[in-house]
Amino acid sequence: MRNYRYLTLADREKLESHYLKGERPQDIADTLGVHVATIYKELKRGDTGKLDSNMRQGYSATLAQYRLQQNFKCRGRKVKGEQKSPETVTS
Repeated sequence: MRNYRYLTLADREKLESHYLKGERPQDIADTLGVHVATIYKELKRGDTGKLDSNMRQGYSATLAQYRLQQNFKCRGRKVKGEQKSPETVTS
């Protein structure tokens, strides 16, 4: 059985520093001990929309962390229709 885990903010900051140094995603994955697909997904999550000094898509660890937290808020069962509270129901 595999052990899955989310990257922490510290992991994302390490990823950001290695990425800014121009390291390959495979080398970053080996350093962090995760699969290379995790790095690519993380780079997509933290994409700033601008190019960095290496002329690659920019990455921000804090932006990636923020987007992850927003995605967590959207999880769960969706409520069908809005439930009205007793105060808002008029007769």
